[in-house]
Amino acid sequence: MLNFAGTAPLVATPTTDSRQLIAADLRSLIARIDISLRLIDAVMAEEDAAGHASAIAGSNEIFVLDDVTPRYAAAGATLIACRAGLDHALQQLSESGRPA
Repeated sequence: MLNFAGTAPLVATPTTDSRQLIAADLRSLIARIDISLRLIDAVMAEEDAAGHASAIAGSNEIFVLDDVTPRYAAAGATLIACRAGLDHALQQLSESGRPA
């Protein structure tokens, strides 16, 4: 778990609007989620390929000892929902900065 206790607070300066800082932070979170989704996809593909290779290896009996795919799929779905929420927050933030 990350500890942000020693992290200095983000402060708006004359050259940097606080909205821009928040938007940058949201984009950073979105990028992290995208990386995590790619990692989950890669692990699922590796496990699928390993399972397929063992099935082809000549064994007439296939035993599934631990199918972790549903857990990866659930984690991926949760990350996708989080990403959608962050995208929405970023959109709302950008719309709030537009003059009416």
